[in-house]
Amino acid sequence: MLIQRVHYAVKKHFALHKTLEFFWRQNWDLGSVTDIFCHMMPFYSYDIPHTCGPDPKICCQFDFKRLPGGRYGCPWGVPPETIYLGNLQNRAEMLLDQYRKKSKLFRTTVVLAPLGDDFRYCERTEWDHQFKNYQLLFDYMNSRSQYNVKIQFGTLSDYFDALDKEDAANRKNSQSMFPVLSGDFFTYADRDDHYWSGYFTSRPFYKRMDRILESHLRAAEILYYFALKQAQQYKISKFLSSSHYMMLTEARRNLGLFQHHDAITGTAKDWVVVDYGTRLFHSLMNLKKIIGHSALLLILKDKRSYDSYSFDTFLEMDLKQRTQSSLPQKNVISLSAEPRYLVVYNPSEQDRNSVVSVCVSSPTAQVSSASGKPVEIQMSAVWDTASTVSQTAYEISFLAQMPPLGLKVYKILETASSNPHLAEYVLYNGHIANKGIFNMNNIKSAQEDITLENSFITLRFGQSGLMEEMINKGDGKSHEVKVQFSWYGTTSKKDKSGAYLFLPDGEAKPYVYTTPPFVIVQHGRFFSDVTCFFEHVTHRVRLYNIHGIEGQSVEISNIVDIRKEHNREIAMRISSSINNQNRFYTDLNGYQIQPRMTLSKLPLQANVYPMTTMAYVQDAEYRLTLLSAQSLGQIEVIMDRRLMQDDNRGLEQGVHDNKITANLFRILLEKRSVMNMEEEKKSVSYPSLLSHITSSFLNHPIFPMTEKVPVPTLQLLGEFSPLMSSLPCDIHLVNLRTIQSKVDGKHSNEAALILHRKGFDCCFSSRDTGLLCSTTQGKANMYTFEDSALIDS
Repeated sequence: MLIQRVHYAVKKHFALHKTLEFFWRQNWDLGSVTDIFCHMMPFYSYDIPHTCGPDPKICCQFDFKRLPGGRYGCPWGVPPETIYLGNLQNRAEMLLDQYRKKSKLFRTTVVLAPLGDDFRYCERTEWDHQFKNYQLLFDYMNSRSQYNVKIQFGTLSDYFDALDKEDAANRKNSQSMFPVLSGDFFTYADRDDHYWSGYFTSRPFYKRMDRILESHLRAAEILYYFALKQAQQYKISKFLSSSHYMMLTEARRNLGLFQHHDAITGTAKDWVVVDYGTRLFHSLMNLKKIIGHSALLLILKDKRSYDSYSFDTFLEMDLKQRTQSSLPQKNVISLSAEPRYLVVYNPSEQDRNSVVSVCVSSPTAQVSSASGKPVEIQMSAVWDTASTVSQTAYEISFLAQMPPLGLKVYKILETASSNPHLAEYVLYNGHIANKGIFNMNNIKSAQEDITLENSFITLRFGQSGLMEEMINKGDGKSHEVKVQFSWYGTTSKKDKSGAYLFLPDGEAKPYVYTTPPFVIVQHGRFFSDVTCFFEHVTHRVRLYNIHGIEGQSVEISNIVDIRKEHNREIAMRISSSINNQNRFYTDLNGYQIQPRMTLSKLPLQANVYPMTTMAYVQDAEYRLTLLSAQSLGQIEVIMDRRLMQDDNRGLEQGVHDNKITANLFRILLEKRSVMNMEEEKKSVSYPSLLSHITSSFLNHPIFPMTEKVPVPTLQLLGEFSPLMSSLPCDIHLVNLRTIQSKVDGKHSNEAALILHRKGFDCCFSSRDTGLLCSTTQGKANMYTFEDSALIDS
């Protein structure tokens, strides 16, 4: 789809220069190691009327599903004819003429003419019509030497093998006949101003759910492998005979299925989307079980006691999602005087200091280490609604220090001697009647700006509660970083925005509210935040007061609800004082960064780009990065879209199955330690090391777990630490995946350890950033894994 759907002017340029087939080289590749051979279709679509040659009126006559009497005809008014002796020569020469015209656009003597489309070959009669009629045409053409053609049915492999054979013969005398191109085709259109930038954002609820399933799958794969090794060592039959591996396999398949180009894109029909969502939800529930069961085995003091516990004993995650279309909610942990285990899993390959937050039933909660040493906690209010504080649930937060890929065990109980730090609140433009145990100061409206700060950053908010300024405490310099919301409508022309297309009615219009939003400002020991309640968005900006990775960026959370809107799209705009000179950067696929420019000669929708995990702007001194926990469209961050009509790209419906949708981001402001004025001229860019790890923490959050039912006899270790030390900062453990047995489809004794070294920008200092790791020029010491049974004895 990426290669096939390209703006007509680009296609015309490619065709004139016979560059529709080329080697695609990554910007960062100094040689040709990563070259991928690509074929671009030259005409409007990949259906049969647009693949035999330049004239769809003729090509459609050779789509034999459209024979007279069937459900489908040719829009150009001339139907296909069944091939027989009387029309064979005429029809063969008509088709061959199209093939020859198409061949003029390519460099070789081999031509590809696909015979298919979406939802084709569903009935046997279609197979028969296509095969029998084309075989008659092929036999006739091949039997006439004057046509000088050899034509046959073939697979894509047959086509590319023939191309490679011809190119190889050419390479004996000179270099390859195909050009080399770099870059990408974003953002592309198939005609007019119909740019396919809508699907970057369509169905954002499931784009977020996809990323959540990814993080759970990786965590489950890693913990399952470690637990499997211990189960084999101690002969724990309940774990070895479980269906965990089958559920892991199913989860991989469901996640892979959702990567399909009509799933993650949000361009499937409503009932298909529900099926995708149900599969994701089902696998998410199974992965939570695998994580809980594996974690319990790994931290049990007596491994052999695992077989004696019932299903209700196992650890359960602190987040629960009721249906495939609802947002996850925190479980409320019921406390008593009997201590209860709280287990935290760190899915990162580095040591990690992170704030853990769980909900409990009592305001007299206490958290201690496994050995019984009390841990400082912050207690925050749980809001049942925007203006109602829960009297039965309380959020407690504490700082956990966790080993890489490891588990840390805490105890939690209700005790009269607890002394939690109670968060303090200031409320603007609203009133809370029952404050409970919390100090809440009701103020009619904000007369002065609101501020939050930690040891790295000071944030200033306007009287509406939206962020306006970031101050870097390292050099004291102030930067305008404004957060605003806006609306896009759709054009009044016949063709309007749909699942694929973004066709706005002009520039974004400000999000207008008639009364000031209700604003809650929270100040606490480990984090402070500002929450604004608008009609369509609940917007929260949080600053963590910890000396580490998470203290250096700003967390932004949005809960979006536009279910009552009609043909509107809502966006979050972040504007800054950084002098980026019309250049910005987005990641292509979570691995590499592509420089972009806004082009005034193109319509607005052509200047929207996909943002998979991050986007940034920079000047000679500073870089401002927006890191995202879900893929969305970026010029502003378009967060959801509700569109009432089809955009004629195959979906045959609008996008109006919107859900209440959660978006999560981090904003990172960094100062360069080295000034490099050549940076802007390069065709490739890299995140900083801090940015990489911040993105990893955002997309792979920690997993708190508690016992499903308290068991007084349960004895756990203080921690499980599978690695001897952190991996280098620039090396990410992509997965530790148990390999399937070739015999019975169950697990084998082998695993695939997949490591990825991340390229990073050295112009940003990693000193004083709180990184608990270092770099080693891409070398990973395998002795790091020695204690984890990764090296099988």
